[in-house]
Amino acid sequence: MLNAAAPIVTADAAGMRTQNATLLLRMIWRARQISRADLARQTGLSPSTVSAIVDELAGSGLVREIGAGVSRGGRRPVLVGFRDDAFALVGVELGATHVSAVLTDLRASVRAFRETPVAVRDEPEQALATARELIDEVLASERVPRKRVVGIGVAVPSPVHPQRPGKLSPLILPAWRDHDVQASLAADFDRPVFVDNDANLGALSERYWGAGAGGEDLAYIKVATGIGSGHIINGALYRGAGGTAGEIGHIAIDPNGPVCVCGLRGCLATLIGAEALRAKARTRWGKRKRNPTVADIVSGVRAGDAVARELIDEVGHYLGIAVAGLLNLLNPSVVVLGGEITSAGDLLLDPLRASIKARALSTSVAETRIVASWLGERSIAVGAATMVLEAALADRSMFPAQGAAA
Repeated sequence: MLNAAAPIVTADAAGMRTQNATLLLRMIWRARQISRADLARQTGLSPSTVSAIVDELAGSGLVREIGAGVSRGGRRPVLVGFRDDAFALVGVELGATHVSAVLTDLRASVRAFRETPVAVRDEPEQALATARELIDEVLASERVPRKRVVGIGVAVPSPVHPQRPGKLSPLILPAWRDHDVQASLAADFDRPVFVDNDANLGALSERYWGAGAGGEDLAYIKVATGIGSGHIINGALYRGAGGTAGEIGHIAIDPNGPVCVCGLRGCLATLIGAEALRAKARTRWGKRKRNPTVADIVSGVRAGDAVARELIDEVGHYLGIAVAGLLNLLNPSVVVLGGEITSAGDLLLDPLRASIKARALSTSVAETRIVASWLGERSIAVGAATMVLEAALADRSMFPAQGAAA
């Protein structure tokens, strides 16, 4: 029912043309190639309007005619194609212990990738300096000038408030209290900069290029130094009122457990986060492995090591408790697991599924696929680049002027 008191939103001719141009651009991007006639047929716009807008998009360098299509009777239609190589995107991941950067085209295909270990949580100046260096490296490696970059997306290991995207949580990352990621990189590169939580961008990556590319609602869970989840609902990221949706790592699993960095006790991250796993491995392996890594645990469980098997079972058990609650609450079609520990595959997924089955409604379990991500170590940085792409496809003015496409 319409609300009689609601304001009536109108658009002038220029506004309508902008909306129509954005609509056609997104359609051409999704279809990859399509005729003007099909664009007119599917949108209801007049052929003359479609042709004028397509000519304008061609002038901007974003689309081009690519040849004749199949005739449905009469002349063969001329197809219009999206130019994936017209401009470039940059995605950066500030992990807890590393910084990575990718350069992609407008289909998020990776053209260059760089990664460097950095104590991101404790060294913000070094982390930002490394991000700058890696961005410059990926651009230089492909000889891409800054003016051809649509924007820079940044994934961070922190909740991100929509009103203050560059300021990271002082509760989770106290060393970053006086730093603004967005303002710093925007000043350095003179390009639009977008910042979001790393798990959110893992979810976005899966939404476009991975397990959720079919349009399903999904949850992405990153199991690393911290543990977070990102959620795609009705095709869009759900961030919550203050940007803290998905902090699954801070669900209190054991009220008598260790104190977490957030100040709570027994959070999931204190039980199966990378630091907790390494500490357990040191204790249980003893002198056999003095400084074990998550990779050691994964290789150990594959080799049949009993300690590694115990650790992986614990990850599956505790993670399953949290995921069971997630299934009961949101009932996503897909749950995707990311992070180094998930490379254990079914050796982790089997105990995880058993833990979930013991706690979640049978209907939720039956309707949800639980899989490990196959997008690899670049997925979150690619998700950061995808965030820029999504913004630009919704606001065509973000794309650089035609001269930059040369």
